[in-house]
Parts: sequence; C-alpha cells; structure tokens
Amino acid sequence: MLFWLGAAAFALTILISVSLHELGHMITGKRFGMKVTQYFVGFGPTIFSFKRGETEYGLKAIPLGGFCKIVGMTPQDEDVRPEDQPRAMWRFPVWKRTVVMSAGSITHFMLAIVGAYFMAITVGLPNTDLPQNAAAQKAAPAMIYVGDCIRTSLTDTSADCVPGTNGAVAAPAKAAGLETGDLITAVGGKPVANYGELTDAIRASPAGPTAFTYVRDGQTATASVDLISAERTPIDDPNGPVSKVAVAGVSWTTDQPAVLTYSAIGAIPAAGDFSWYLVENSFKAMARIPEKVPALWNSITGEERDPDTPISVVGASRIGGEAIEKGVPEVFWQVFISLNIFIGLFNLLPLLPLDGGHIAIAWFERVRSWLYQRFRRPDPGRVDYYKLMPVTYAVILIGGAFTVLTVTADIINPITIFK
Repeated sequence: MLFWLGAAAFALTILISVSLHELGHMITGKRFGMKVTQYFVGFGPTIFSFKRGETEYGLKAIPLGGFCKIVGMTPQDEDVRPEDQPRAMWRFPVWKRTVVMSAGSITHFMLAIVGAYFMAITVGLPNTDLPQNAAAQKAAPAMIYVGDCIRTSLTDTSADCVPGTNGAVAAPAKAAGLETGDLITAVGGKPVANYGELTDAIRASPAGPTAFTYVRDGQTATASVDLISAERTPIDDPNGPVSKVAVAGVSWTTDQPAVLTYSAIGAIPAAGDFSWYLVENSFKAMARIPEKVPALWNSITGEERDPDTPISVVGASRIGGEAIEKGVPEVFWQVFISLNIFIGLFNLLPLLPLDGGHIAIAWFERVRSWLYQRFRRPDPGRVDYYKLMPVTYAVILIGGAFTVLTVTADIINPITIFK
C-alpha cells in the first residue's frame, strides 16, 4: 500500500510542477500585456472550467500535463481576432518573449532549489564531494572496507557469499587483522597513493603472504595478508576476458558522511551548489541519451536493465513509491529535484515545439534583422513556422518514440534502487 501511495504522490508532485510551469508562462505573459485565453491542468475532455476576466481556467480528464494558451505565439496563428492583433505574442519585444517562454523552465529550477533547501535543513543533501563513479573512486584515498567472504568463481551467483560454498573463502584481509576504515599506504613494499593504485598493486602481486602497510587511528602498522587467486574481469571492463588474479577481500570506503545537514543560513549556498551539481550531471545525461537507446531496447527484450538508462515519469514514480515504502523520503525528494532540473533544461533545448525552440527563433529573427539593417537591406521579416513543420514533426516523432520506449522499459523491466 505504501508503494502505491508513494508512486501516486510522486506522480501528483510532477503534475503540480508541470502545472506551475504553465502558470509561469501565464503570469509573465499577463504581466507584459499579452492575452492569455486559457489555462488548463490536464488534457482531453474538460471536467470543469470557469472564466475570470479574459482567461478560462479549468481541469481536464487526462492528468498528463497542462497548457496555457497565449494569443499569437507565431505570425502564422490564424485564430487571432482583429482586436487582439496588437496583443499577439509575436509582436512583443524579443526580450519579453524570451522571459515568457523561459518562465516555465525557471519555475522548474525554482522548485528544485526550494526543494534542495528544505532537504538541506531536514534530511540533508547528498555529499557530492564523494566519488560518484568508478574513475573518481580510483582517485580517492585507499581507505578500505573489509569483507567477510570472497567469491573465487564468477559463476557463483548465489544470493549470499558463504565460505566453503561454491568455492567461496573467508576474506584474507579480515583474517590478517585489517579493519574497515584502515588507510592502505603500501602493498608488498610498493607505496599506493589512492584506491586505484591499491587494486592495481593487489592484482599485480602473486598469491600468498603480502605485506600491507596501513594507518589506523593515526598509527602506522603492517599486516601480512595471504592473498588468494580468484576469477575476475579487468577493472575497467566488466565484460572483458576473465583471468585469475590476486585478491584480498577489500573494497573502497570513506570516513566522510554520505549526507550533510545544514543550518537555515548554510542551506542557502548548499542548495545552490547541489542544484548546480544536478545541472552539470543533467547535461551529461542528455549527451548520453542516444547511446543508451540500445540498452533500453535490450531491457525490453529480456536483458538486465542498466541502472544508468533514462527513465520516464512512470519509472520516477515507481522509485518514489519504493522510497516511501522503504522509509527513505529523502530519495523521493532527491528524484523530484533531479527531474525538475532535467525537465527545465530539456525544455530549453533549441528545438520546436519546445520552449527553447521558440526562444531560438525569436533571437534568430532579432539577429538577422540587425544584420540586414547593418548592411542596409530590407528587413526579411518573421520566420515562417510552416516551413519548419517537417523538423517539428520529426522532433515530436522522435520524442514520442523515445517516451514510449522508456515507459515500456519502466513497466516491463523497471529500475529499482532497493535490492
């Protein structure tokens, strides 16, 4: 029950954020004197509506977004009445149109920053200084987590590693007296400066007794670890060839907190820093979308779902439901914040029918008019949106197909963050 309540709550928060997106367009448009004739939450048949002033407000049956109708977004709009022509959006200065069209994304960014602020003073924000990927982890200090058991065969897929079962053995590092939190400084007399050098040094060593120099509580000591041979793939290539290498039964850890809580004042810059961190990672995620399409398709056809593949609102809602079910609301809000940042940035891409496409055309017209004026040539006028319709339809088709793909993957083979 908690899962479904959480999923529904997350879907509702997204619907509210999208409705506020459209509200941003409406408020700024009205402030500049543009005529806004409709503001609706949802699509499809109208459940109810009322008119206040010149704007009709209402709720529609399909809760998958919303819309705001501003008169005369393009010169080609044919539903502009003669008396409304002076207030047509396309006639306003380019900077005003830019503010109106970007207001939706700005709303998403504001929601993300406010959400990050309240996370910072309540449940805390993720410590973004910690390594976020394998490459960063390799460069981190060689502080170790000491396991209890080692699988020596990659064919051992049992749920639990139990010494003496399927070739599993007790971890040599633990038997040698190493403890979680020890900082390794040398292996076999060879200094190691980070975790990457530690794993390289262990794998390069022969199986058998090997000296590990470590620091614990500020004191340096040495332990003899009886390295064993086990099947492993290359560290940088999990799908690479399997070979036998020396292992100790350790992995990377840190003594730094995973979550940081802030005061009411300290949360202000912290929320900004965390939001900017999400902006940077959203750009990286968008750049990787094309290469993730095959993995999405493969997850539908039976392969294991890559946790790094894109998710839809359906997938995000499932994760939100899991977070509430498992009692970790911070994950719920972190996904909500991340999704708002991503939607805000994606909507600013210079592609029609996105808001960023309208902004790009407005500034293209302005720059082109300026150049023609500089060269004493007649103003070429406005861009003909009808000529851009093939590109617009292509974007809608590709975006629609990608949405269907992600939704299907999220239903058939969803990403789960709790194993």
